Amino acid sequence: MKEAETRERLPPGQVLTHKWPVLTYGETPRADLQTWTFRCFGLVDQELSWTWKEFLDLPRVEVTSDIHCVTRWSRFDNRWEGVAVAEILRRAGVRREAIAVMAHSEGGYTTNISLADLRGDDVLLAYKHDGRDVAPEHGGPCRLVVPKLYFWKSAKWIRAFEFLDVDAPGFWEVNGYHLHADAWKEERYSDQETDAMQRMRSESARRRRGRKETT
Repeated sequence: MKEAETRERLPPGQVLTHKWPVLTYGETPRADLQTWTFRCFGLVDQELSWTWKEFLDLPRVEVTSDIHCVTRWSRFDNRWEGVAVAEILRRAGVRREAIAVMAHSEGGYTTNISLADLRGDDVLLAYKHDGRDVAPEHGGPCRLVVPKLYFWKSAKWIRAFEFLDVDAPGFWEVNGYHLHADAWKEERYSDQETDAMQRMRSESARRRRGRKETT
């Protein structure tokens, strides 16, 4: 690849790698595919849940995309196979008031993604990478892939989408990382957020806490 092309494909502050570094908070879970499910709930027309076998029977897509980690490495031309998130949204019937999803993973990990970002043509729930099953250390059996955002938004070990009318912070967002995380805008940390985004962060967190207290 020519140097000029590499520079064009690298977001600001990133360095190209051909490896795939493993960065995980806590232990790597090992999923039992006999009990594994993926669930949609919240602001949808109908709550849905798929077993692993049912999930594999959904229409399959193949996507090639670059990935960009907030720790400043990027990896080009990753070949993913899985289920388009657009297919999941269509089947769930997202209600008009929903604006974001809280992605839920094994072990209670969460991250927020706006519906606008999830509707991208290259966004999928991936179970294969470069022709092989996604390894557990990289989020297998299934991980979310949202290429335009920093890679922590591509939640490993994904198990559910919760559809919300607020864009509430998830695990890393509560712990100092950016609510949106656009790699091309270098949205790494929460102190880079606009005043409007900071207000939205505070309000959404307050509303989420209030709902939990009344349930």
